[in-house]
Amino acid sequence: MPAFRHPPTPWAIGLALALSLAVAAPATAQGVGDIEPADDHRFRIVEVADGLDRPWSLAFLPDGRMLVTERGGDMRVIDAQGRLAPDPVAGVPDVADTGQGGLLDVVPHPDFASNGWIYLSYAYGGLLGMHTAVARGRLASDRLETVTVLLQGEPTTMGGRHFGSRLVFGPDGHLYVTVGDRGRRDEAQSLRSHNGTVLRLTEDGTIPADNPFVGRSDALPEIYSYGHRNAQGMAVQPGSGLIWLHEHGPRGGDEVNIVSAGVNYGWPVITYGQEYRGGDIGVGTRAEGMAQPVAYWTPSIAPSGMAFYTGDAFPAWQGDLFVGALAGRHLARLEIDGQRIVGEETLLDGLGARIRDVRTGPDGLIYLLTDAAPGQVLRLEPVD
Repeated sequence: MPAFRHPPTPWAIGLALALSLAVAAPATAQGVGDIEPADDHRFRIVEVADGLDRPWSLAFLPDGRMLVTERGGDMRVIDAQGRLAPDPVAGVPDVADTGQGGLLDVVPHPDFASNGWIYLSYAYGGLLGMHTAVARGRLASDRLETVTVLLQGEPTTMGGRHFGSRLVFGPDGHLYVTVGDRGRRDEAQSLRSHNGTVLRLTEDGTIPADNPFVGRSDALPEIYSYGHRNAQGMAVQPGSGLIWLHEHGPRGGDEVNIVSAGVNYGWPVITYGQEYRGGDIGVGTRAEGMAQPVAYWTPSIAPSGMAFYTGDAFPAWQGDLFVGALAGRHLARLEIDGQRIVGEETLLDGLGARIRDVRTGPDGLIYLLTDAAPGQVLRLEPVD
């Protein structure tokens, strides 16, 4: 399995702590209904729904329904019994379904029960260029109404990679948005470009007055942090309220970071990855004024959605961070101690599925999306 590592300390350059040192036995094939042993719990893999087209994001509504985005541009509703509505939700914005782009994340407003707002991120544009956009609309029965585009990333460019894009509402009530570098890596160091950033918006898309670069003529005021490559997972840590994210490295160097206002996370000046063709990127792994990751994977697992576990069904896992792996085709469970990762366990590596998203359900169970056509919603249920 890939080695998950902490960055070396300044007095121990070149020394990295591998959290999983044991040689893993060859994975056996797994399937729906199978029971898998884990360090602290045994669980069964249950299929909730199937027949989805490249599902990307999963969100729960207060009444137990699920919303699932499909990268081709549809949003589907699954009821609390796992029944997939025959028709997609109407009124979703047009998306650019190309490469890694399409309809991406979906999150309900924290007060969805009273206001009905749904937030979407997606790739927009066409022949003249594409980028990441964010819109919101009110979910009324089987359609979105009063749809408003809150953000369109700039500058647009051709190419179908590195759109990001995860959305979370922080404990401050503001919306955080990850935007990939769009393959224009050097722009991740520019405060005049949305490329390679985390953005912070109010719920209606305006700019919070306390954003770190507000008032600077050389910066876009919606930027909250920069120097990211392509963050496709973001989650709020229960208790602390800290916002964690992970991002794809190039050849190695997938990172886990904690997002802070105004911080430069280094890409592409520093990285623990290499060029795909081989060779170093930037100046190495450290530079003054650039943050170190909490930890990183080498080789890459291609991390996707992630969530802190907050349920009661798996009590030993409360507060752990779960990360879906696309290239790694597994679910990573990261043990958290404050702001440190102190252990890692690989789950579902025998399933052979690209895990696109992971969420804690309102029933305290763990829900997953498989990145496939057809794709599935899976659930992990504890076995006594």
